[in-house]
Amino acid sequence: MKRRLQMGVVIAFVLLVASWIPVAQAQTAPAKTTAGLKKWTPPRTADGQPDLQGVWANNNVTPLERPVALAGKPFLTDAEVAALKVKATDLFAGDGDAAFGDDVFTAVLSGVQKFTSNDATTGNYNQFWIADRDFDNRTSLITDPPDGRLPPLTSEAQKRLPDPQLDRRQRGSDGPEDRSLSERCLTFGAPRIQAAYNSYFQIFQTRDYVAILMETIHDARIIPLDGRSHVGQNIRQWLGDSVGHWEGDALVVDTTNYSPKSDFRGSHENLHVVERFTRVSPNRIDYEITVNDPTTWTRPWTAMIPLKLTHEEIYEYACHEANEGMVGILAGARLQEKGR
Repeated sequence: MKRRLQMGVVIAFVLLVASWIPVAQAQTAPAKTTAGLKKWTPPRTADGQPDLQGVWANNNVTPLERPVALAGKPFLTDAEVAALKVKATDLFAGDGDAAFGDDVFTAVLSGVQKFTSNDATTGNYNQFWIADRDFDNRTSLITDPPDGRLPPLTSEAQKRLPDPQLDRRQRGSDGPEDRSLSERCLTFGAPRIQAAYNSYFQIFQTRDYVAILMETIHDARIIPLDGRSHVGQNIRQWLGDSVGHWEGDALVVDTTNYSPKSDFRGSHENLHVVERFTRVSPNRIDYEITVNDPTTWTRPWTAMIPLKLTHEEIYEYACHEANEGMVGILAGARLQEKGR
């Protein structure tokens, strides 16, 4: 696994903004999206397809959902973004624990000056493993619904999903099956929207296939472009069954047939994802995902992540949790049960 340095600002960064930018300052900046980009013609492969090949990184700092405190404010001004960068550097610089997930909520809301873990556990990732982040003016990756928020959960999903207020680290430890798929080194799943931690993708193209190699756990998606239908509903896979086609310059990938054991934000076998890859400049792909699962959300939702071209390589993701970390996790649980 390649070590990429510095700036552990997590996806929920806008909560920082909410703590120091008055929401009453409702002025908005121009949208830094494809609408503001000059029309650009992508290069073509030998087969005449838009050339998406290369290594692309998702290190975007924009959160998936717009914080409630910034309701009605889809964009930050350039001045607010500049101030955000300063605050983020102050809070997350150094070599403390990596700011993953809900840890940053605690750090920001408690008003700490530097981010460090409050628990006495060992084996945490530190900031060393987190990449530098890319900032833009948006306050959410979600573009639909217009409020930048995930749709409400269905009543069925509310019953089966854990309380989001519970600490995610309070997972079971009777056996490895109680741990997450990524912790068991099985898969990070697809689509993968987590930024800054080995969130690099390499795209390969031929006339009839596109392959997307993900750096985490070296998952590779092989996507046919020959017009075939999805496989039968009895065939279920971790990453689902993907088929693709071109709509103008956009690669459209339709994925169904997820395994009941797969997990995308609480959605499993009923997940249906449509991805659009559009190269809008020499160094950027607009990656748009539309997610639908009527057993989990009350309506579909869409998010857009700008992927940035990088000249770095995809490195082996040596996932040690399954063969080293898992032993320690379960052994530690046994010791706790004995009161030691």
